[in-house]
Amino acid sequence: MLASAYRSSLELAIKEGLHSVAFPAISTGIYGYPLQAATAIAVETVRSEIANSDSVREVVFACFSPKALAAYAAEGVAD
Repeated sequence: MLASAYRSSLELAIKEGLHSVAFPAISTGIYGYPLQAATAIAVETVRSEIANSDSVREVVFACFSPKALAAYAAEGVAD
């Protein structure tokens, strides 16, 4: 279901011709989805979905804690 949330959002962004989109660490707060697993799903899904997109050129993962930033950095996407 988590991957589906990212896919649906990206499909809409592509349909609307958006060039950028931002995501928080979906489901890792009150829903308690494990951060490392959620990050891996997010990065894998986003990479897969935008690989064939001519419109989406930038995806921002908004990290609201050092722990989230470290998780995304471990997936190779944090600056």
